[in-house]
Amino acid sequence: MFGIGMPELIIILVIILIIFGAGKLPQIGEGIGKGIKNFKKATKDKEEIDVTPHKPEEISEKK
Repeated sequence: MFGIGMPELIIILVIILIIFGAGKLPQIGEGIGKGIKNFKKATKDKEEIDVTPHKPEEISEKK
């Protein structure tokens, strides 16, 4: 996984625990989870945006 082994992950988690404390870890995990969920949702949605150029006459007629 990205060239990071188990010892490196443990060291990173211990540092995060020291910096944020045990009380904040669930909130941090929840935020990361929501971010990943929203990212996956955004990449799956095939929302199309109309980028075709319009002539100035067409724009004034729509108003």
